[in-house]
Amino acid sequence: MTANKTKSPKGLHVLFADDEESLQELINFELPRMGHSVTVCPNGETALAALQQDHYDCLITDLDMPGMSGIDLLGKARELSDEIECVVLTGKSTVESAVAALRYGAFDYLTKPCKLIEIEALLQRIQNKQRLARKIKAVSHQLQRAEGNSQLIGNNVLMQQVKKLINRVAPTTSTVLIRGETGTGKELVAREIHNQSDRADQPFVAVNCGALPENLIESELFGHCKGAFTGADTQRSGLFEMANHGTIMLDEIGELPKSVQAILLRVLESGEIRRVGDNQTFHVDVRVVCATHRNLEEMVQIGEFREDLLFRINPFEIEIPALRQRRDDIPLLATHLYKRKDGVGDNSKNDENPGRDVERVFTDDAITALESAQWKGNVRELANVIEHASILCDALPIDIQHLPQRINGSVANTPLVLPTDTEVLVGKTLRELEMWAISEALKHHDGNKPDAAKELGVSLKTLYNKLNNQLDKSA
Repeated sequence: MTANKTKSPKGLHVLFADDEESLQELINFELPRMGHSVTVCPNGETALAALQQDHYDCLITDLDMPGMSGIDLLGKARELSDEIECVVLTGKSTVESAVAALRYGAFDYLTKPCKLIEIEALLQRIQNKQRLARKIKAVSHQLQRAEGNSQLIGNNVLMQQVKKLINRVAPTTSTVLIRGETGTGKELVAREIHNQSDRADQPFVAVNCGALPENLIESELFGHCKGAFTGADTQRSGLFEMANHGTIMLDEIGELPKSVQAILLRVLESGEIRRVGDNQTFHVDVRVVCATHRNLEEMVQIGEFREDLLFRINPFEIEIPALRQRRDDIPLLATHLYKRKDGVGDNSKNDENPGRDVERVFTDDAITALESAQWKGNVRELANVIEHASILCDALPIDIQHLPQRINGSVANTPLVLPTDTEVLVGKTLRELEMWAISEALKHHDGNKPDAAKELGVSLKTLYNKLNNQLDKSA
């Protein structure tokens, strides 16, 4: 008996395998009405032949069929395509088999007799997941194009040691803790670990723990069920689920609340996550890379960070040097940042004489000024300085007068001084004055939030909360 195919212009491309003729007819009629195309097969062998000839978004198969079983068909489908989502149908007496199918990679299962509304809801979940996966892939591609070459730039002995550590740990499944000051390139190191691993073709998800609203951190990381809390109108996948089979980077791990630290510890130990509002856990295969600019050992001593979590996230550490510790890399970095900003291909990786590019882009005076600066904001601050210079410079080379005053020496690096003119204060609310002070501090530190928070005398978490509250009010 051959497969029967019904086409629909949109929706999922579904392959349905079941030996019950009445169910075949029902699916053949109802799925196109839902907006999906469907190929109906009476057995596993016919379905496998269809899989080998065409691409399908979803396979729905009965577990108990003559000949090839649903489990065997599921395994063959997963071998042919990593992207196909598989759903199994089972009688109530064989729910154990359905659970076993989940371990083999099935998306979900339905018990017979199942309702059309259950099938429709399940297909909608699959469609939402695949739509999100395509969006993540597209955004990742755009980000990669915007960032250009992600190769770690620098020949300093400290950077050579960082590269050696990356080469060592990348092929493993070990959790990694990246330490370093703000702006040193911790996310770039995490991406390099991911790119050199066997997960390179899977998702890389980076999340700044300090930027997440405290009341939504658990939901953002692990997802939530519909109705889990006020405003949870639909089920939502968390970032760990989005990173399944890939890598998740937890930046600013020290900003996680203690309650979420406990949940994260459980996830790292068991590999299982639970959405907010759900009683069921499910397994995710995610490599975790953490990063921080804070001293986690000191946080443990004062009770702000769990000691058992610290032990769990740092089986392997990489310390990134501050830019002032590798000043000999500044000319090469500056040239790379200029070319990336200007849209010019960066050949510094393969250039045997990178100084030739430096002379073409910067004057000696400009290079001397760059090498002499303090660089409290590290490479991120250097990138901002290069952008500033590229705007002011009409034609190369960039000279010292194109650099910001704090770099070219015209103005000393002085602490932030807020104006004493009372006219600035008149007519403003306390909230407006607070946001004005935050804005001035951020400008003074070139957007470096940790330095701005330190200048203002508040924690980084407090600064993020105030900025997020301002964004919510502006929305």
